[in-house]
Amino acid sequence: MISHKEARQLEQFIRKQEKLANHCSYAIGGNAEYFASPRTVAELVALLRYCNQQRLEYTIFGIGSNILFSDRPNVNTMYISLKELLQFEVKDHEWFVSAGIPMSMLALAGELIHSTDFQFTHLLPGSFGAGIYMNAKYYQGQIGDVISRVYYLDMAEPSLEIKCIPVEECKYGYKQSIFQNNPWIIVGADISVEGHPLLSKLEIESVLEKYMLMEDNKSNLMQFHAFFSGEMKRLTQPETPVFIQEIEEYRSQNKHFVNHSCGSYFKNNYDIGKSIGALVDQLQLKGTACGGAMISSHHGNMLINVNNATAENILQLQAIVSEAISKKYGFIPEPEVQIIK
Repeated sequence: MISHKEARQLEQFIRKQEKLANHCSYAIGGNAEYFASPRTVAELVALLRYCNQQRLEYTIFGIGSNILFSDRPNVNTMYISLKELLQFEVKDHEWFVSAGIPMSMLALAGELIHSTDFQFTHLLPGSFGAGIYMNAKYYQGQIGDVISRVYYLDMAEPSLEIKCIPVEECKYGYKQSIFQNNPWIIVGADISVEGHPLLSKLEIESVLEKYMLMEDNKSNLMQFHAFFSGEMKRLTQPETPVFIQEIEEYRSQNKHFVNHSCGSYFKNNYDIGKSIGALVDQLQLKGTACGGAMISSHHGNMLINVNNATAENILQLQAIVSEAISKKYGFIPEPEVQIIK
């Protein structure tokens, strides 16, 4: 329980009628009756206790890079973004990285210690917590390969104390983890960087401070790309690593940061032998539009917001792709995007 005084203090930073479109990379979503963005784990715990006390449901998310919000959000729900939960602690050859840190910050930190282990996170949208939850990957790299232990809150226990689980017990697979099957809220993780030079605390704090001071929307893909691409070029002068250049070229060719989107919409079905994007291309569905939404002309697995699309527009495109793939290839593709009512 929280006191009346604590409740009043919390209510001062809980926003009313907050537009969820401003808190996701899709730029889609109606007004939330209750919204908050805690800066510490203590604030998060207080918010969760407040919700329980007020009998409010709650939805936890990060930067919102893999979320489709409803055009009409649930009025009895507190929408809690962890994108202001920004903590990067350097302890000799181990880092603690909080859930709200963008995954792409790891690539910058890796360059500062001359490690290639984190290059796969360059321009990988989303918060670190979301990456841990879904085992985010790019090519051969995945988050489950670079963390050592995860810290979380178990919502099934009233104490809401921080717990820890080693990576070996996280049941990681292709976009799968133990966190998807439990009422746990990820607050951060440790990363071992044994064998590499020590990370300069001043250098990483300088980069993080620049990110925190960004005036534009942290969930905006264009702003995300400008910041992390620019910082990577600055840190790797005079010659950017080859893999980083390849990532930049791939993202540019597929227009990943031209329109509002969540990147790949469906999970790939590797039993088929081809990506969802390739199947959509074969079905000649690229360029199909519904209202302000369209299947990207450059990547068949991207359903993009080109002109003030609604959630309903995106779901209509999802249905078109699902029905066509089911009819032709015999399976219904599973959305990777989290659809939040």
